[in-house]
Amino acid sequence: MTTVTRTDTLLPDPEPRAVRYTVISVDDHLVEPPDMFEGRLPRRFAAQAPKVVESARGHQLWEFDGNRYSQVGMNAVAGRRPECVTLEPTRFEDMRRGCWDIDARIADMDINGVWASLNFPSQITGFSGRVFSGAKDPALGLAVTRAWNDWLYEAWWQPYPDRIIPCGITYLADAEAGADEIRRNAERGFRSVTLPERPHRIGLPSLFSGHWEPIVAACQETGTVISLHVGSSGMPDMPADSPLVALGATLFGQMSLSACAEWIWSGLPARYPEIDIAMSEGGIGWVAMLLDRLDNIVERSGYGRDYDPSGLLPAEVLARNFWFCTIDDPSTIGTRHRIGIDHIMVEVDYPHGDSTWPDTQAVIERCWGHLPVEDLRKMTHQNAARLYRWPLPDHPVP
Repeated sequence: MTTVTRTDTLLPDPEPRAVRYTVISVDDHLVEPPDMFEGRLPRRFAAQAPKVVESARGHQLWEFDGNRYSQVGMNAVAGRRPECVTLEPTRFEDMRRGCWDIDARIADMDINGVWASLNFPSQITGFSGRVFSGAKDPALGLAVTRAWNDWLYEAWWQPYPDRIIPCGITYLADAEAGADEIRRNAERGFRSVTLPERPHRIGLPSLFSGHWEPIVAACQETGTVISLHVGSSGMPDMPADSPLVALGATLFGQMSLSACAEWIWSGLPARYPEIDIAMSEGGIGWVAMLLDRLDNIVERSGYGRDYDPSGLLPAEVLARNFWFCTIDDPSTIGTRHRIGIDHIMVEVDYPHGDSTWPDTQAVIERCWGHLPVEDLRKMTHQNAARLYRWPLPDHPVP
């Protein structure tokens, strides 16, 4: 691919930042490049592969299964000139090359002082792969899902195997097929799979239906972390005349709280006690409140006293099975020990609007620099390294 980024919408490359902290970012995004699916589908599906097309207005759009998906660079605003940040990129050349080119991505990680990064999908895929699972032909949807994972393995992870934590997608409409794809990916080293946080909101069976048992069982069997990205099941209901983007982004914490509560009360973490579930981009401000509420309703109302066969209470299962990520949360970082200091990780969210790139090091220093070194080590890299079984550099800092 010969796409060249434009200088009129992008700032010059920033200078590399001083590395005060070894950082593993557990929430970043890749933008699928136009050639992602070339040569990766069975011959009978090759003509039906997702492809990038040009609109009459000169915008680049993804096309798949009779539908077009706008804003190829979905919120890919890292490095854009301030006057352009409010405008979504409409062509690949309007984005930093690090959005979709792995060599440029590693260079951008180096600028920011990020050791390793877990990347979620973007527009054509949906944060949880839901677009492909909704294909009219299930065989096509499964084939495209597998092709996406093959690209991630070959083109995005393998060139820099210590720097990219492989997070796959799976087929969601058929749980047995989805479980098989999780096992296939785990055999070649994938550490995580992204699932919809609240599947009933996008036309899939609910967490309470039994549909997800084979997928969760496969995750426990293979040690695959379930990653639940905020917004992967759509945005909450909002008034039509409200500022939808601003209001939606404001509600991220509420959305993660709702999803986490549903996963807890589904009983899945109790039936599969060894699964790990990572909540992405919802922050941590709501977690202590949820723990308190779970304790309160058990103690005062009696709900959930028989929640877990081993005798654990819902809040105890939350503390055992769930992991949380934060950009900074300066006002609520003081609740870290109530949440569980061993279960908090940092995110950069490159290249989205929330991202701290290229100043993640300075943000951590400003918001967390007063914390004990032991806490900083855990939240910036040790917890993520343990969860994803990931190597650290020879001399992590601090």
